[in-house]
Amino acid sequence: MFLKTLLVSFAFGPMDRSRSQRDNRSVTNGRVCKLSWCCFPLLVVSAVYLSSLQPLSAQSSDSSSPPQSWTDTTDLHADGANPTRIVESHTQSGNRTVDHQSTRRLGADGNYEPYQDIEKETVKVDANTVRTVTRTFGRDADGAKTLLQVTEEEQRTRAGGGSSIVRSTSNPDADGNLQVVQREIQETTKLSKTVEETKTTVMLPGPDGGLAPAMMTREVSTQGAPGTVDSQKTTLLPDGNGNWKVGEIKETKTQEQGGNRTTEEKVSRPDADGKLSEISRKVSNENASGGEKKSTEDDYSLDVPGSAEDGGLHLVKHATTTQSTTATGGQSNITQIAQPNAADPGASLQVTIVTSGGIRPGPSGARSTETLQQLDANGDLSVVSVDTTQSSNNHAVQVQIAPAEKSKQ
Repeated sequence: MFLKTLLVSFAFGPMDRSRSQRDNRSVTNGRVCKLSWCCFPLLVVSAVYLSSLQPLSAQSSDSSSPPQSWTDTTDLHADGANPTRIVESHTQSGNRTVDHQSTRRLGADGNYEPYQDIEKETVKVDANTVRTVTRTFGRDADGAKTLLQVTEEEQRTRAGGGSSIVRSTSNPDADGNLQVVQREIQETTKLSKTVEETKTTVMLPGPDGGLAPAMMTREVSTQGAPGTVDSQKTTLLPDGNGNWKVGEIKETKTQEQGGNRTTEEKVSRPDADGKLSEISRKVSNENASGGEKKSTEDDYSLDVPGSAEDGGLHLVKHATTTQSTTATGGQSNITQIAQPNAADPGASLQVTIVTSGGIRPGPSGARSTETLQQLDANGDLSVVSVDTTQSSNNHAVQVQIAPAEKSKQ
C-alpha cells in the first residue's frame, strides 16, 4: 500500500490528545493503518517518498505470472471531521504493477468528490533492475486534477548481495515544469558473510540552486548468534564549515528464538558540549503461540509531559497489542496505549487510546471494522471513530501470527 510504511508508524507513535482526537484507523489489505487528520494533506504527499523505501522486489512480478488485481474501499468517519473515502486498486500483469489510491471527501451535494490521487507504476526491467514512478495529484480551485509531485526510483541488485538505489523527487515550479527537489543515493555492500553496510546520501538544493549533500547515513548490520542481529546507524550533518559532524547514532539489537522476538533500540545525540548521550530507548517484544500474537512496546525518553528534565530516561508510553485468528479465518485485534498524565506526572501511566476491530472474509471479499476510543475531558474512553473497509481481496485476511521474517542480510 502507498501509505503503509508511513501510517503504520503513526499507529504506535507518540500522540498528544489534541491530535489524536482526529486520528482514524483503517484496515487496508489486512494491514492496520492510522491517519492523522490534521496532518492528512502533508502525509499523503510525503508518503510518495516514504513508500518508495519499501523493498520493490515484492511489488514486481515474473512475466509468466497470471494477472492479479483487487480493489479496497475504506470509509473513514471521525468525530468532528468530514467523512472521507479512500479507494485503492492494484493491478499486476507480467513485469508491470500499477497501484492507484484515490482520496475523496464528502461534498456539499452528498457525493464523494476527488481530493488527492497517488498513482504508482513499478516495472521489473530485468532480473536485476526495478524502476518505479510515483505521481501525486491534487485538485485546484476549479476541481481540475493537478500534478503535485513525481518520485522516480531505480533499484539495482548486484552479484554478491549488494544493491543500489537512486531516488529523485521533483515538484512542478510556477510554470508547471518539474524541478528536482531531493535526490537520495543508497549503496548496500556485503562486507562479509555476516556484515552488511548501507551508505545513504540525501541531496537538497543548495544556495546556487544545484543539489548538494545535506545528510549522510552509514548503517552496519551484523548477524551474530542464531536469531541475533545488531545494527548501528550513524547520521552525519554538515556543520556549516564544509565538515560533517555526528548528528545521531541509533543502535538496535534484535533477538529471536522460537515464537519470541525482542528488539531494543537506543538513540544518542550530542549534548551542548558535543558529547554523545542517550536521549531515548525503545524495547519491544513479540510472542506468538496457539494462533495468537501478543506484542508490547515501551518507550523511554528524557522528556516527560508535565515534568522538568532531570537527565534520566523515563517511561513515556506502554503499548500492548493482541492479534488472533478467528474460526472463520478472519482476524481480531486490540491495542491499548498508556501515557503519562501531564497533570499528575508522578502517577502511573493511564490508558489514553484503545483501538479494536477485526477482519472477516466473505463471498464478495474481506470486510473490516476498526473502532478508536480516546480519553475525554472526563477521564472516560469515548468512541472517536468507527471505520469500515470493503476489499475484493480475500487474501487480505491471511494474516501472519508468527513474528515476521527478518530481512535477509
